[in-house]
Amino acid sequence: MTVDFGKTADDYARHRAGFPPEFFARLERLGLLRQGMAALDLGAGTGTIALGLAARGAAVAALDPAAAMLAQAAARAKALGLALRMIEAKAESTGLPGAAFDLVIAGQCWHWFDRPRAAAEARRLLKPGGTLLMAHFDWLRLRGGVVAATEDLILKHNPAWPSAGKSAPYPAWYIDLRDGGFGAIESFGFETDVPYTHEAWRGRIRASAGIAASLPPERVAAFDAEHAALLARDFPADPLAVPHRCWAVWGTKP
Repeated sequence: MTVDFGKTADDYARHRAGFPPEFFARLERLGLLRQGMAALDLGAGTGTIALGLAARGAAVAALDPAAAMLAQAAARAKALGLALRMIEAKAESTGLPGAAFDLVIAGQCWHWFDRPRAAAEARRLLKPGGTLLMAHFDWLRLRGGVVAATEDLILKHNPAWPSAGKSAPYPAWYIDLRDGGFGAIESFGFETDVPYTHEAWRGRIRASAGIAASLPPERVAAFDAEHAALLARDFPADPLAVPHRCWAVWGTKP
């Protein structure tokens, strides 16, 4: 399945719920996010994590291979009065100088990378004692819930979509850190409900890899119409309370 999130940058920016405030609060309590630190957000997309780091005093570079996504991140940063350095590049070959960052972070995207190469590049970019952190904010498929019904509909329209039923934790990420030469590996996780209006949930799903990032426009429209009917029929509450899990794992460069 070929995925291009640049095709759905507008929906992505408008409707994908960013990482919750508690995520950034935990990073601060753990000493992983500090005022004035240099941070690189890999696969930054529309800036969900980069903006959260910058709002808490970090000097942040946002890196993504899709120019349309970076344009959305830049617009959001300007609206919020925050400074982000935009870099159009891949996580495996950033072109950036080594030992330049205190934190390299990848939110909702580590699985899209050539993971051994991305880990090696992150290690090169980090200062000694710096941190590589992978984070996810995943919806949860619960029996009879809106996520399960939505995922089943995605699979009906795109059987090649590989992510149904997947949510953190991701054990392979621990191994990636160890194989990449990182130590002192730790993790945390918590669950929370995210309110989505019907319109926003439809936009969130259009912005997923299984729909607008991989299907042609006419098939996206067909899915969206059926999704709207499903929500109105089976999940009339508006807004919806969509269960999510927030999870992070990190390691330290010696």
